[in-house]
Amino acid sequence: MVYRFRVILDAEEDVFRDIEILQENTLEDLHNTILQSFGFDGTEMASFYLSDEKWEQGEEFSQFDMGGEVRLMNETSLESILDEDNRNIIYVYDFLKMWTFLIELAQVGEIEDGRDYPNLMFVHGQIPDEAPDKDFVGEDDGDAGSGDIFDQGYNTNDYDDLSFNENWN
Repeated sequence: MVYRFRVILDAEEDVFRDIEILQENTLEDLHNTILQSFGFDGTEMASFYLSDEKWEQGEEFSQFDMGGEVRLMNETSLESILDEDNRNIIYVYDFLKMWTFLIELAQVGEIEDGRDYPNLMFVHGQIPDEAPDKDFVGEDDGDAGSGDIFDQGYNTNDYDDLSFNENWN
């Protein structure tokens, strides 16, 4: 079977690519296809994240083994994490610039004879020179303040008289 994805740059302008790739291919294969279709050189690190219909970030699939419990792109087939009910993943390329892409499995289709996969089906928009700015917003905890320590009535001068060792927990 063939997975047909819409890969959308998380930006104000509409920039996306429609890609076909075999369901048994890995996330690393999808990563390489995205790099080529958007014109990245592939010199930066990247990760995929499972996502729900609200585009909330879930489990990470890393490009490299950095230790810990993270699964690897090259060991994870598309069909093992995506299906008709689980259609969304997030892709982040270059963790300093945070190029972020929302990827939706749009359709599962039959392999067409004579067609090479992966296949770039459609291109819309040009990728900007700089990665779009990201607003990192946490969940609202119900406080009316900004969450800044200075808004909470703490006086950092109270700690000036403590010795170095007393500042550590």
